[in-house]
Amino acid sequence: MMPNSLLFIPDISGFTKFIQTTEVEHSQHVIAELLEVLIEANTEELRLAEIEGDALFFYKEGEVLSQERLLAQMETMFTAFHSHLKMLEKNRICPCNACSSAPDLQLKIVAHCGELQYIEVQGRRKPFGQQVIEAHRLLKNSIDSENYVLVSQKLAAMIELPADYVSKVYQFNEGTDHYDGNEVGYMYAIINNDKLSLNTVPKGHKVQFNKSPNLVLEEHIKIPAALLLEYVSNYGYRHLWVKGVDEFIYSDNEVTRLGSAHLCVINGKHLNFVAVTKDTEPGQYIYGEMTTSIPIMDEAYQFYIITPTSEKGCRLQIENYWMAKSPFKKLFIFLFAKKLFRKNTEEAIKGLAKFAVNNPVIQ
Repeated sequence: MMPNSLLFIPDISGFTKFIQTTEVEHSQHVIAELLEVLIEANTEELRLAEIEGDALFFYKEGEVLSQERLLAQMETMFTAFHSHLKMLEKNRICPCNACSSAPDLQLKIVAHCGELQYIEVQGRRKPFGQQVIEAHRLLKNSIDSENYVLVSQKLAAMIELPADYVSKVYQFNEGTDHYDGNEVGYMYAIINNDKLSLNTVPKGHKVQFNKSPNLVLEEHIKIPAALLLEYVSNYGYRHLWVKGVDEFIYSDNEVTRLGSAHLCVINGKHLNFVAVTKDTEPGQYIYGEMTTSIPIMDEAYQFYIITPTSEKGCRLQIENYWMAKSPFKKLFIFLFAKKLFRKNTEEAIKGLAKFAVNNPVIQ
Protein backbone atom coordinates (compact mmCIF):
# COMPACT_ATOMS: atom_id res chain seq x y z
CA MET A 1 0.00 0.00 0.00
CA MET A 2 1.36 3.41 -1.00
CA PRO A 3 1.83 6.05 1.71
CA ASN A 4 -0.41 9.09 1.75
CA SER A 5 0.78 12.25 0.03
CA LEU A 6 -0.20 15.85 0.71
CA LEU A 7 -2.09 17.90 -1.88
CA PHE A 8 -1.96 21.65 -1.29
CA ILE A 9 -3.71 24.27 -3.47
CA PRO A 10 -3.45 28.04 -2.83
CA ASP A 11 -6.03 29.81 -5.01
CA ILE A 12 -6.33 33.57 -5.50
CA SER A 13 -9.95 34.56 -4.85
CA GLY A 14 -11.62 37.20 -6.98
CA PHE A 15 -9.31 36.51 -9.91
CA THR A 16 -12.06 36.05 -12.52
CA LYS A 17 -13.82 39.32 -11.66
CA PHE A 18 -10.45 41.07 -11.37
CA ILE A 19 -9.25 39.97 -14.81
CA GLN A 20 -12.56 40.73 -16.53
CA THR A 21 -13.13 44.21 -15.19
CA THR A 22 -9.63 45.67 -15.11
CA GLU A 23 -6.78 46.53 -17.43
CA VAL A 24 -5.48 43.18 -18.66
CA GLU A 25 -1.73 43.87 -18.74
CA HIS A 26 -1.55 45.26 -15.22
CA SER A 27 -3.86 42.59 -13.81
CA GLN A 28 -1.63 39.89 -15.34
CA HIS A 29 1.43 41.48 -13.72
CA VAL A 30 -0.30 41.66 -10.32
CA ILE A 31 -1.42 38.02 -10.44
CA ALA A 32 2.01 36.88 -11.61
CA GLU A 33 3.65 38.74 -8.72
CA LEU A 34 1.27 37.20 -6.20
CA LEU A 35 1.87 33.69 -7.53
CA GLU A 36 5.61 34.26 -7.21
CA VAL A 37 5.11 35.49 -3.64
CA LEU A 38 3.22 32.29 -2.79
CA ILE A 39 5.90 30.12 -4.39
CA GLU A 40 8.60 31.91 -2.42
CA ALA A 41 6.55 31.39 0.77
CA ASN A 42 6.73 27.61 0.29
CA THR A 43 8.82 26.81 3.37
CA GLU A 44 8.02 23.07 3.44
CA GLU A 45 9.67 22.17 0.12
CA LEU A 46 6.34 21.27 -1.47
CA ARG A 47 6.69 20.29 -5.11
CA LEU A 48 4.95 22.53 -7.64
CA ALA A 49 3.00 20.34 -10.04
CA GLU A 50 1.21 23.06 -11.97
CA ILE A 51 0.41 26.76 -12.20
CA GLU A 52 -3.32 26.73 -12.87
CA GLY A 53 -4.09 30.29 -13.93
CA ASP A 54 -4.90 31.88 -10.58
CA ALA A 55 -3.88 28.87 -8.46
CA LEU A 56 -0.85 26.76 -7.59
CA PHE A 57 -1.02 23.00 -7.25
CA PHE A 58 1.61 21.72 -4.79
CA TYR A 59 2.12 18.23 -3.46
CA LYS A 60 4.45 16.35 -1.13
CA GLU A 61 5.00 12.80 -2.26
CA GLY A 62 4.72 10.07 0.32
CA GLU A 63 4.47 12.47 3.23
CA VAL A 64 1.83 14.45 5.09
CA LEU A 65 2.87 17.46 7.15
CA SER A 66 2.15 17.43 10.84
CA GLN A 67 -0.68 19.58 12.17
CA GLU A 68 1.76 22.20 13.41
CA ARG A 69 3.78 22.36 10.16
CA LEU A 70 0.69 22.43 7.94
CA LEU A 71 -0.95 25.31 9.82
CA ALA A 72 2.36 27.20 9.93
CA GLN A 73 2.80 26.78 6.16
CA MET A 74 -0.69 28.09 5.53
CA GLU A 75 -0.14 31.07 7.82
CA THR A 76 3.18 31.85 6.10
CA MET A 77 1.49 31.98 2.71
CA PHE A 78 -1.39 34.14 3.94
CA THR A 79 1.05 36.53 5.60
CA ALA A 80 3.21 36.82 2.49
CA PHE A 81 0.19 37.24 0.21
CA HIS A 82 -1.54 39.98 2.19
CA SER A 83 1.76 41.71 3.02
CA HIS A 84 2.39 42.01 -0.70
CA LEU A 85 -1.10 43.42 -1.30
CA LYS A 86 -0.49 45.93 1.50
CA MET A 87 2.75 46.98 -0.19
CA LEU A 88 1.04 47.31 -3.58
CA GLU A 89 -1.66 49.50 -2.05
CA LYS A 90 0.74 51.78 -0.20
CA ASN A 91 3.27 52.17 -3.03
CA ARG A 92 0.83 52.38 -5.92
CA ILE A 93 1.49 54.92 -8.65
CA CYS A 94 -0.88 53.71 -11.36
CA PRO A 95 -4.54 54.84 -11.05
CA CYS A 96 -5.97 52.05 -13.25
CA ASN A 97 -8.68 49.68 -12.04
CA ALA A 98 -6.31 46.73 -11.88
CA CYS A 99 -3.89 48.45 -9.53
CA SER A 100 -6.54 50.17 -7.43
CA SER A 101 -8.63 47.01 -6.94
CA ALA A 102 -5.70 44.61 -6.31
CA PRO A 103 -5.98 45.00 -2.49
CA ASP A 104 -9.45 43.42 -2.72
CA LEU A 105 -8.00 40.10 -3.88
CA GLN A 106 -8.13 37.29 -1.32
CA LEU A 107 -6.67 33.82 -0.84
CA LYS A 108 -8.03 30.39 -0.11
CA ILE A 109 -5.94 27.29 0.54
CA VAL A 110 -7.24 23.74 0.24
CA ALA A 111 -5.28 20.83 1.74
CA HIS A 112 -6.08 17.16 1.12
CA CYS A 113 -4.27 13.84 1.22
CA GLY A 114 -4.36 10.41 -0.35
CA GLU A 115 -2.52 7.89 -2.45
CA LEU A 116 -1.30 9.49 -5.66
CA GLN A 117 -0.95 8.20 -9.16
CA TYR A 118 1.21 9.94 -11.74
CA ILE A 119 1.30 10.66 -15.44
CA GLU A 120 4.15 12.03 -17.51
CA VAL A 121 3.49 14.97 -19.83
CA GLN A 122 6.34 16.33 -21.96
CA GLY A 123 8.88 14.81 -19.63
CA ARG A 124 7.21 16.16 -16.49
CA ARG A 125 5.79 13.80 -13.87
CA LYS A 126 2.52 15.08 -12.45
CA PRO A 127 0.04 13.80 -9.84
CA PHE A 128 -3.05 12.30 -11.37
CA GLY A 129 -6.16 10.45 -10.27
CA GLN A 130 -9.08 10.52 -7.87
CA GLN A 131 -7.34 12.34 -4.99
CA VAL A 132 -6.30 15.18 -7.29
CA ILE A 133 -9.88 15.48 -8.53
CA GLU A 134 -11.20 15.54 -4.95
CA ALA A 135 -8.74 18.26 -3.90
CA HIS A 136 -9.82 20.51 -6.77
CA ARG A 137 -13.50 19.87 -6.13
CA LEU A 138 -13.06 21.12 -2.58
CA LEU A 139 -12.27 24.54 -4.03
CA LYS A 140 -15.95 24.74 -5.00
CA ASN A 141 -17.64 24.77 -1.62
CA SER A 142 -20.31 26.60 0.37
CA ILE A 143 -17.98 28.51 2.71
CA ASP A 144 -19.26 32.08 3.04
CA SER A 145 -15.88 33.70 2.48
CA GLU A 146 -13.13 34.00 -0.10
CA ASN A 147 -10.30 34.18 2.47
CA TYR A 148 -9.93 30.86 4.25
CA VAL A 149 -8.11 27.58 4.73
CA LEU A 150 -9.84 24.26 4.18
CA VAL A 151 -8.56 20.91 5.41
CA SER A 152 -10.33 17.80 4.12
CA GLN A 153 -11.89 15.52 6.71
CA LYS A 154 -9.48 12.77 5.70
CA LEU A 155 -6.42 14.96 6.25
CA ALA A 156 -7.81 16.47 9.47
CA ALA A 157 -8.24 12.98 10.93
CA MET A 158 -4.74 11.98 9.89
CA ILE A 159 -3.05 15.00 11.53
CA GLU A 160 -5.49 14.93 14.49
CA LEU A 161 -6.77 18.45 13.93
CA PRO A 162 -9.53 19.01 16.53
CA ALA A 163 -12.89 20.22 15.29
CA ASP A 164 -12.77 23.08 17.82
CA TYR A 165 -9.14 24.10 17.17
CA VAL A 166 -8.61 27.79 18.01
CA SER A 167 -5.47 29.94 17.86
CA LYS A 168 -4.61 33.56 17.16
CA VAL A 169 -5.02 33.03 13.40
CA TYR A 170 -7.36 30.03 13.17
CA GLN A 171 -10.83 29.23 14.47
CA PHE A 172 -11.92 26.04 12.76
CA ASN A 173 -15.46 24.96 11.96
CA GLU A 174 -16.83 21.83 10.35
CA GLY A 175 -18.50 21.87 6.96
CA THR A 176 -19.89 19.51 4.34
CA ASP A 177 -20.75 19.70 0.66
CA HIS A 178 -22.04 17.24 -1.91
CA TYR A 179 -19.97 16.25 -4.92
CA ASP A 180 -21.37 13.74 -7.44
CA GLY A 181 -24.01 12.71 -4.94
CA ASN A 182 -21.52 12.03 -2.15
CA GLU A 183 -21.28 14.03 1.06
CA VAL A 184 -17.74 15.25 1.70
CA GLY A 185 -16.71 16.70 5.04
CA TYR A 186 -13.98 19.20 5.79
CA MET A 187 -12.78 21.69 8.36
CA TYR A 188 -12.31 25.34 7.56
CA ALA A 189 -11.15 28.58 9.17
CA ILE A 190 -11.91 32.03 7.80
CA ILE A 191 -8.78 34.16 7.98
CA ASN A 192 -9.00 37.61 9.56
CA ASN A 193 -6.14 39.60 8.01
CA ASP A 194 -5.94 41.77 11.13
CA LYS A 195 -4.71 38.69 13.03
CA LEU A 196 -1.79 38.18 10.63
CA SER A 197 1.63 39.66 11.40
CA LEU A 198 1.95 41.51 8.11
CA ASN A 199 5.31 42.83 6.99
CA THR A 200 6.01 46.53 7.50
CA VAL A 201 6.02 48.50 4.24
CA PRO A 202 9.31 50.43 3.94
CA LYS A 203 9.02 54.21 4.01
CA GLY A 204 11.21 56.84 2.42
CA HIS A 205 9.92 56.96 -1.15
CA LYS A 206 8.11 60.26 -0.58
CA VAL A 207 10.37 63.29 -0.61
CA GLN A 208 10.03 66.97 0.26
CA PHE A 209 12.06 69.95 -0.88
CA ASN A 210 12.68 73.27 0.81
CA LYS A 211 13.54 74.96 -2.48
CA SER A 212 12.08 75.53 -5.93
CA PRO A 213 12.92 73.16 -8.80
CA ASN A 214 16.24 73.81 -10.56
CA LEU A 215 14.56 73.29 -13.93
CA VAL A 216 10.92 73.26 -15.04
CA LEU A 217 9.55 72.48 -18.51
CA GLU A 218 5.95 72.15 -19.71
CA GLU A 219 4.14 70.60 -22.65
CA HIS A 220 0.48 70.14 -23.54
CA ILE A 221 -0.25 66.67 -24.92
CA LYS A 222 -3.49 65.53 -26.53
CA ILE A 223 -4.01 62.16 -24.82
CA PRO A 224 -5.75 61.25 -21.54
CA ALA A 225 -3.71 61.99 -18.42
CA ALA A 226 -3.84 58.41 -17.12
CA LEU A 227 -2.54 57.09 -20.43
CA LEU A 228 0.35 59.53 -20.40
CA LEU A 229 1.22 58.38 -16.89
CA GLU A 230 1.39 54.80 -18.19
CA TYR A 231 3.78 55.84 -20.99
CA VAL A 232 5.97 57.67 -18.48
CA SER A 233 6.00 55.11 -15.67
CA ASN A 234 6.10 51.90 -17.72
CA TYR A 235 9.79 51.37 -18.43
CA GLY A 236 8.92 49.19 -21.41
CA TYR A 237 8.11 52.35 -23.36
CA ARG A 238 11.21 54.36 -22.40
CA HIS A 239 13.33 53.35 -25.40
CA LEU A 240 10.58 54.64 -27.70
CA TRP A 241 10.85 58.24 -26.53
CA VAL A 242 14.14 58.66 -24.64
CA LYS A 243 17.18 58.85 -26.90
CA GLY A 244 20.85 58.44 -26.09
CA VAL A 245 20.40 55.44 -23.78
CA ASP A 246 21.99 52.15 -24.82
CA GLU A 247 19.67 50.01 -22.72
CA PHE A 248 17.01 50.16 -20.00
CA ILE A 249 17.21 47.32 -17.48
CA TYR A 250 14.17 46.69 -15.28
CA SER A 251 11.78 44.01 -14.07
CA ASP A 252 9.18 43.48 -16.76
CA ASN A 253 7.05 41.31 -14.45
CA GLU A 254 5.80 44.07 -12.17
CA VAL A 255 3.78 47.24 -12.41
CA THR A 256 5.98 50.23 -11.57
CA ARG A 257 5.42 51.45 -8.03
CA LEU A 258 7.23 53.53 -5.42
CA GLY A 259 10.57 51.87 -4.80
CA SER A 260 10.73 50.26 -8.24
CA ALA A 261 14.25 50.40 -9.67
CA HIS A 262 15.64 50.52 -13.17
CA LEU A 263 19.02 51.03 -14.80
CA CYS A 264 19.95 53.29 -17.69
CA VAL A 265 23.05 52.15 -19.56
CA ILE A 266 24.74 55.11 -21.27
CA ASN A 267 28.09 54.56 -22.99
CA GLY A 268 28.57 51.45 -20.90
CA LYS A 269 27.94 53.25 -17.60
CA HIS A 270 25.07 52.20 -15.34
CA LEU A 271 22.84 54.84 -13.77
CA ASN A 272 20.55 53.54 -11.01
CA PHE A 273 17.10 55.08 -10.61
CA VAL A 274 14.40 54.52 -7.96
CA ALA A 275 10.75 55.58 -8.26
CA VAL A 276 9.75 58.25 -5.73
CA THR A 277 6.95 60.77 -5.26
CA LYS A 278 6.14 64.12 -3.67
CA ASP A 279 3.01 66.07 -2.82
CA THR A 280 0.88 67.34 -5.71
CA GLU A 281 -2.43 69.12 -6.15
CA PRO A 282 -5.66 67.06 -6.03
CA GLY A 283 -6.49 65.53 -9.42
CA GLN A 284 -2.90 65.46 -10.63
CA TYR A 285 -0.90 62.35 -11.48
CA ILE A 286 2.78 62.15 -10.62
CA TYR A 287 5.71 59.89 -11.35
CA GLY A 288 9.17 60.67 -9.99
CA GLU A 289 12.58 59.05 -9.93
CA MET A 290 15.85 59.77 -8.19
CA THR A 291 19.46 58.76 -8.65
CA THR A 292 22.78 59.16 -6.89
CA SER A 293 24.68 57.77 -9.88
CA ILE A 294 25.43 61.05 -11.67
CA PRO A 295 29.06 61.91 -10.76
CA ILE A 296 28.62 65.70 -10.73
CA MET A 297 25.63 65.56 -8.36
CA ASP A 298 25.03 64.01 -4.96
CA GLU A 299 21.34 63.49 -5.71
CA ALA A 300 19.14 64.19 -8.73
CA TYR A 301 15.33 64.02 -8.97
CA GLN A 302 12.98 64.26 -11.91
CA PHE A 303 9.20 64.46 -11.55
CA TYR A 304 6.55 64.15 -14.26
CA ILE A 305 3.44 65.99 -13.04
CA ILE A 306 0.40 65.41 -15.24
CA THR A 307 -2.70 67.59 -14.96
CA PRO A 308 -5.86 66.62 -16.91
CA THR A 309 -7.19 69.51 -19.00
CA SER A 310 -9.95 67.51 -20.73
CA GLU A 311 -10.94 63.89 -21.24
CA LYS A 312 -8.42 63.62 -24.08
CA GLY A 313 -5.78 66.15 -23.11
CA CYS A 314 -3.39 67.04 -20.30
CA ARG A 315 -0.53 69.31 -19.28
CA LEU A 316 2.81 67.72 -18.52
CA GLN A 317 5.22 69.55 -16.24
CA ILE A 318 8.70 68.15 -15.69
CA GLU A 319 10.51 69.33 -12.57
CA ASN A 320 14.18 68.67 -11.93
CA TYR A 321 15.91 69.02 -8.57
CA TRP A 322 19.57 68.38 -7.91
CA MET A 323 21.84 68.59 -4.90
CA ALA A 324 25.59 69.12 -4.82
CA LYS A 325 27.64 69.85 -1.70
CA SER A 326 31.01 70.44 -3.29
CA PRO A 327 31.72 74.02 -4.51
CA PHE A 328 33.40 72.47 -7.57
CA LYS A 329 30.29 70.44 -8.42
CA LYS A 330 28.07 73.49 -7.94
CA LEU A 331 30.25 75.55 -10.28
CA PHE A 332 30.36 72.79 -12.90
CA ILE A 333 26.57 72.46 -12.81
CA PHE A 334 26.15 76.22 -13.15
CA LEU A 335 28.58 76.53 -16.09
CA PHE A 336 27.88 73.35 -18.05
CA ALA A 337 25.51 70.74 -16.61
CA LYS A 338 22.33 72.83 -16.36
CA LYS A 339 22.41 73.60 -20.10
CA LEU A 340 22.94 69.93 -20.87
CA PHE A 341 20.11 68.92 -18.52
CA ARG A 342 17.78 71.40 -20.18
CA LYS A 343 18.70 70.16 -23.67
CA ASN A 344 18.23 66.50 -22.74
CA THR A 345 14.94 67.17 -20.94
CA GLU A 346 13.60 69.21 -23.87
CA GLU A 347 14.45 66.37 -26.25
CA ALA A 348 12.83 63.84 -23.95
CA ILE A 349 9.61 65.83 -23.55
CA LYS A 350 9.36 66.34 -27.33
CA GLY A 351 10.00 62.64 -27.90
CA LEU A 352 7.37 61.71 -25.33
CA ALA A 353 4.79 64.07 -26.85
CA LYS A 354 5.43 62.72 -30.35
CA PHE A 355 5.26 59.11 -29.21
CA ALA A 356 2.12 59.72 -27.13
CA VAL A 357 0.04 61.31 -29.89
CA ASN A 358 1.15 58.69 -32.43
CA ASN A 359 0.29 55.83 -30.04
CA PRO A 360 -2.87 57.02 -28.27
CA VAL A 361 -4.06 53.54 -27.30
CA ILE A 362 -2.05 50.80 -25.59
CA GLN A 363 -2.54 47.55 -27.46
